[in-house]
Amino acid sequence: MIPELIADYACECGEGPMWHPMEQRVYWVDINTGRMFRYDPATGKHEQIYQGDTIGGFTIQEDGALLLFMDRGAVKIWRDGQFTTVIDEIPAERETRFNDVFADPAGRVFCGTMPTKDRKGRLYRLDPDGTLTIMLEDIGCSNGMGLTPDRKHLYYTDSNAYTIYLFDYDERTGALTNQRVFVTSPESEGLPDGMTVDAEGYVWSARWDGSCLVRFTPQGEENIRIRFPAKKVSSVIFGGKDYTDMYVTTAGGDQKNTDGPLAGSLFRVNLGIRGVPEYFSKVSAK
Repeated sequence: MIPELIADYACECGEGPMWHPMEQRVYWVDINTGRMFRYDPATGKHEQIYQGDTIGGFTIQEDGALLLFMDRGAVKIWRDGQFTTVIDEIPAERETRFNDVFADPAGRVFCGTMPTKDRKGRLYRLDPDGTLTIMLEDIGCSNGMGLTPDRKHLYYTDSNAYTIYLFDYDERTGALTNQRVFVTSPESEGLPDGMTVDAEGYVWSARWDGSCLVRFTPQGEENIRIRFPAKKVSSVIFGGKDYTDMYVTTAGGDQKNTDGPLAGSLFRVNLGIRGVPEYFSKVSAK
C-alpha cells in the first residue's frame, strides 16, 4: 500500500488529525510553528487557516466548534477564527504545553501535557463543566488514546516508555483503573505516537522515527504495517463518508534531508478497513 500525498506544508511537527463530520473535512496542526490546516476531499482544496499560539491537540465540539488545547495549559473554543477562553492557563503548566487529547462518550476530554524542566508530564481530564482532574503523573511523553468498542477500556500511549497501556474505563465517572501493558515496542522501531481504534477494535499506532503505521489486534499482535516516505509518522484518524479513509500526519519538514523528502506532509491511506467517528467534546466556557 503506497500512501497518497494530500498536502505538504513541511510541518516541523504535523500532528492531531481530526475528521470533522459536519463539514466533511480533516483538520490538523503543526505544533512547533503554531499553524492549523484543513483539507476538503470533495474539492481537493487544502489551506492554512490559523497561525498563532501553539496548539498541542484539539477535539470537535458537539456544536461543530474546535476545542483547542494550547501552551501554558490554555484551553480555548475556536469558531470562525474567534476564540472563547475555557481555561486561561494552568499554573503548573506555564512552562509547557498540551500534547495529544481525546474526547470520551460523555464529552469529557483526556488531555496530556509535556514534561517541564522540573517534572515529567501529566494526563488531565477536563469535564464538561470545566472541572480539571489530574489522572496520571510521571509521564515521559503523553500521547495517543482510544477506547475499545465496548467502551470499557482505554488505550493510552507514553511515547518515551515505548508503551501503549490499557486501563479499565468507567464511562459513568470517567475513572481510569487497573493499568497494564497492551504492547511495548523495541526502541529500534521508533516511538509509539498518536493512535486510533477501528471498527473491529484493532489499534493503529503511528511510529515517530519508525517511518510506519502499525495495526495491532486486540490481543496486542501486529497485524499490518504500512511504510511512509517520512521518518516521523505522528498520528492517524479515520474519516471520509464511510470512514475508510485514514489521514496520517508526519513531522520533520524542517529536516527533509534526514527525515525524507515528504517529511511534514499529510497522507491518506485506504485499505477498505472501516473506522468509527470520534466522540464530540462537550466542554463549556465559564
